Amino acid sequence: MTDVEVEYCVPCGFLDRAETVQHALLTSLGEELDSVALVTGEKGVFRVSVDGETIYDKDEDGDYDADDLVRAVRDRMS
Repeated sequence: MTDVEVEYCVPCGFLDRAETVQHALLTSLGEELDSVALVTGEKGVFRVSVDGETIYDKDEDGDYDADDLVRAVRDRMS
């Protein structure tokens, strides 16, 4: 099974964004995932990792799209 971690900046107000991604992942892939953890961070971080490997980093990838992240997680699971 698969573990997903969504690290988000608390002072930046990224909780809503993190919850949106978490909800999209659990709705689409919930039975195939071991966990989708929200991890607090700072300094503008918004990063999604699958089994310890970063698949999205706001600093490198720009704007996020929850559906794109679900597809990326699904691809890692294949």
